[in-house]
Amino acid sequence: MIFPAIDLKSGKSVRLYKGNFAEETLIEETPALQAQKYQEAGIKCLHLVDLDGALKGTPQNETVIKDIRKLFTGLIEIGGGIRDLNRVKHYLDLGINRVIIGSAALFNPEFVVESLKEFGADKIVIGVDGTNELVAVNGWLDTSDTKMETLIAKMEQVGARNFIVTDVQRDGTMNGPNVELLKKLKKRFNGCNIIASGGIRDIEDVKILVAAGLKDMVVGKSLFEGRLTLQEIAEVNDNAG
Repeated sequence: MIFPAIDLKSGKSVRLYKGNFAEETLIEETPALQAQKYQEAGIKCLHLVDLDGALKGTPQNETVIKDIRKLFTGLIEIGGGIRDLNRVKHYLDLGINRVIIGSAALFNPEFVVESLKEFGADKIVIGVDGTNELVAVNGWLDTSDTKMETLIAKMEQVGARNFIVTDVQRDGTMNGPNVELLKKLKKRFNGCNIIASGGIRDIEDVKILVAAGLKDMVVGKSLFEGRLTLQEIAEVNDNAG
């Protein structure tokens, strides 16, 4: 499935370049209308990121998120500033289908264990963002000394099965996904769902990732630039079942 991304900042939909908050492009003043447009085009899944939440460590765009949930009836996953069990429960109670745990997976693995135990692996996604295969944290402002592969292995051991893997250096660049990294991770963690993110340009990139065994992916800039269309996304998702 292809998940169109809506990145939220100050109540608006934006795109960043390589996660840089200083390089921001406004996409839509009213993100709920963007979600409604996707719904009307036959899109059945959505990837939301609370950028302010990722930066500040606590969710910041809840009003907009509620508006999107009201208008979009498909599957919604969300990440950004989710650091405790109460916040996971709150989002799930709002009708969000899957919650993405990012930096907290590295800093507080017990939180992941508790979330998986309480809500199940289908509701929890681990966001593994990295630069040069090292895990990026705190809204991508910092880089840890932990390898992305190492973090995925630790999370798999405690029961996580869904991982969004983002190469920060590819995100928003339209330079293509890091296929070699994604293939390597898919081969090692074949029992997990490795979700590709960052740099996907067009339907050809989608086909390459599918051929590599990656069934799910997140797209952003390619959609906004028209190099990947809503119709193409809907067709791929329909064929995926």
